[in-house]
Amino acid sequence: MGWRSLIITQHCKVTTKQHSLVVQTNGDIHTMPIDDLNQVIFATTRAFISADAITSLAEANAKVVFSGRDGQPVTETANLYSDRRKAEQIRRQANWPEDLVETMWTKIVAAKINNQAQVVKLCGHDEQPLLDDLDALELNDVSNREASAARRYFKIMFGEDFSRSDLCATNSTLNYGYSILLSSTNRAIVSTGHITELGMHHHSASNPYNLGSDLMEPFRPAIDYWVVQHSIKDLTPDVKYALIGLLNLELTFNGKKALLQNALADHVENCMAFLDGRAKKCRIEVTFPDEVSSYAINDHV
Repeated sequence: MGWRSLIITQHCKVTTKQHSLVVQTNGDIHTMPIDDLNQVIFATTRAFISADAITSLAEANAKVVFSGRDGQPVTETANLYSDRRKAEQIRRQANWPEDLVETMWTKIVAAKINNQAQVVKLCGHDEQPLLDDLDALELNDVSNREASAARRYFKIMFGEDFSRSDLCATNSTLNYGYSILLSSTNRAIVSTGHITELGMHHHSASNPYNLGSDLMEPFRPAIDYWVVQHSIKDLTPDVKYALIGLLNLELTFNGKKALLQNALADHVENCMAFLDGRAKKCRIEVTFPDEVSSYAINDHV
């Protein structure tokens, strides 16, 4: 698995040579081994990438994310087949036992609310309102404690007048960060041989990443925590670099130190093992550091 992230911000041509990615701008030529890359993000619509480059990145299990004219990610590459995926695996996923799905979704919601409460406390606020929702959580979240906690959470974090539907820099930044999390989660799902379209709680016919939308939920507070610590006036390239760099955030997952992107991969594998019936338990425990710094992106052009 690669470890470097590359973000493309200007007019350039991206090709390959001797299993290296070659990025040619007006004034420079940059090369890097394809096997070192975890993801390539195009933050501009003025770049060209060859079919061979896309294919080579896919074969190395590296994500390619494309942004629209507004700078927000709009699509990404997804491998059609993994060496672990077979028709039997897809049929198993489509027929996950209802009791396992309900238990798994309950664990995910509980972890998300617990992590929101953790972030609220780290920011110096009272986390009890969120813990009340956590205490009221029922199997499969039939009373929708997730939504109740979210309403309280965003008001506590960003102010009483804040709404997730507002057109503002804060929401643009949150959405960009969430899209990076989703892309990393989707990559992990595909590597396990599962398909991203079939989710547990998310079932939208227009969402090709329903399962990723489910599994990423406990890690969203990492993005929120970073955003609330910074006064964001605009979604600038530097802000995007920092959000992508959060994949290298050091945290504790299930009692062990890990980078966020590695914790996500382990989390996906654990959830899939539980839903497939290969594991009897699934633990989701995340501890964030006291401060989420501005993590630098590995490379940008």
